[in-house]
Amino acid sequence: MILRTGQRIVFIGDSITDCGRRVAATPYGDGYVSLVRAFVSARHPELDLHWVNRGVSGDTVRDLATRWERDAVGERPDWLCVMIGINDIWRRYRGRAADAVPIDEYERTLRALLGRAVDATGCRLVLADPYLIEPDRAEPQRADTDRYAAVVAALAAEFGAVHVPTQAAFDRALAVSRPERWADDRVHPNQPGHALLADAFLTALGAGPAAPLPASRAGERGLTAPR
Repeated sequence: MILRTGQRIVFIGDSITDCGRRVAATPYGDGYVSLVRAFVSARHPELDLHWVNRGVSGDTVRDLATRWERDAVGERPDWLCVMIGINDIWRRYRGRAADAVPIDEYERTLRALLGRAVDATGCRLVLADPYLIEPDRAEPQRADTDRYAAVVAALAAEFGAVHVPTQAAFDRALAVSRPERWADDRVHPNQPGHALLADAFLTALGAGPAAPLPASRAGERGLTAPR
């Protein structure tokens, strides 16, 4: 487990991160952020962590740039978790090409934002890939998504960040299930889809299930194994 007691963990991104955190599900939303917080708290009750969700529905990396000082740098994170890029790609396929963000601009902008956060706060980074819940890697939007995800993986290596391979997590599920099991539109996950995302984050953070109590210690506490 890489998180330490008293640390502040800030999540920032688009609707997948937002997930109602500004309206019906304040302050964490009802998606993967809330699940990560709940499972880390349950599995590591010894940690006194502070959680912040700053996702905004519809955001691209351009939108992040306009609010970065307030919602990323200004939150003074110990860990800054960033998942952005789905809208940057998706809008090209939704009749909004002018609002899509070309991959070179995406990389340039995201690198600058990450560098600013690290320089200003000394935070560690957690970078999650954009994804498309689509098993056909030759499908145009999926192929684009893989290219943007490769940018994120490279930036994670460049910054020494924790990398969360969300596309790979969905791909494992898609090997034995259909896309609509996880989302109606291949982008916005249902509850099982958010659980899959949360599991990918928990794995990357080293926050898996607590180890079983050794038999010798169980005996010390007066515990017995079930018969």
